[in-house]
Amino acid sequence: MAVSLTQGVNAQSSGAQDAASLRQVFQTITAESCPRFYNFHMHTVCSDGKLQPEQLMEQAIAIGLSGLAITDHHSTGGYVRAQRWLSSLQSAWVDEAENPASRPLPRLWAGMEVTAELLADEVHILCYAFDPAHPNLHVYQQGQSVDGDARQAGRVIAAVHRAGGLAVLAHPARYKRSPHELIPAAADLGIDGIETYYAYNNPSPWQPSPRQTEEVRQLGDRLGLLHTCGTDTHGLDLLQRL
Repeated sequence: MAVSLTQGVNAQSSGAQDAASLRQVFQTITAESCPRFYNFHMHTVCSDGKLQPEQLMEQAIAIGLSGLAITDHHSTGGYVRAQRWLSSLQSAWVDEAENPASRPLPRLWAGMEVTAELLADEVHILCYAFDPAHPNLHVYQQGQSVDGDARQAGRVIAAVHRAGGLAVLAHPARYKRSPHELIPAAADLGIDGIETYYAYNNPSPWQPSPRQTEEVRQLGDRLGLLHTCGTDTHGLDLLQRL
């Protein structure tokens, strides 16, 4: 699903919030999708990662990713910088009279990771394809987790939906409560998907953990949820978590 440079960057102002197109991509995700085709869970220096957003985008292009989202904790700063970098890259190539249509770029969607409470357990909700300027998300974009009613998973999911986006339960098999409890509870609150393909023990090379993947995938299928994938990169290599 690689798009041309012109299509990819010109679409950023509107396409980055295009939840319908991202939903279509999520419907195609398999265990082979990440980390070399799609990656929807990565962090930059705008939260607790080590990569500058511009460095992350350089790696994404070098890897040949078709689509991605930067999901910094409680911040869209990395996404904004990455979007700006892509626009500058397009301008530079056009100024050099190169043919941008022959140069594929990955599709970049808005992203953010929000800490929430679900069944009295602390969980993380990945937010995608939303309007970063929407007022309902302002409370979650302050660089730190929130308390009170705003921390409840249902409130987070509703805010993402009001901002036009999709909500996904991150790494469902990594919490105190089991995915058999958390995933149905999240589904009852209207969550759109689950991070099915995730490497729980940071293997090298990166690959989804087989047992957890199958468990989570079956639960998601039964509940009609979308499946996503991501490396949860915090280090300097998009092909690894750390």
